[in-house]
Amino acid sequence: MNSFALDKFRKQQAAEREQLRRLFSGIHPLLAKCRDTAPTEIELSALAATLHSFYTGAENILKRVAMELDGEPVRGDAWHRQLLLRMKTPTARRPALLSEKLHDTLNE
Repeated sequence: MNSFALDKFRKQQAAEREQLRRLFSGIHPLLAKCRDTAPTEIELSALAATLHSFYTGAENILKRVAMELDGEPVRGDAWHRQLLLRMKTPTARRPALLSEKLHDTLNE
């Protein structure tokens, strides 16, 4: 990967991480409220949408790593499992991005 491509990759990853930070920053008051009282249907929907957005953002980061650093996108019916497996395995270009424990938890 040339320096221009690496710089672009780093900027894209930073933008994804910033979106995740903003996502959690925005939902933090609702999470705090729900620790004390049961969420309403609307609050539960907001929490579910936030969780979905988080997983999508994290997935985007890992898919970009697969494409840009590993040089091969994940494909097929079981691409989610394949992505997790690849991210727990270090390569010559990067360390493992998921621990064995986190991989197993996410894989369930």
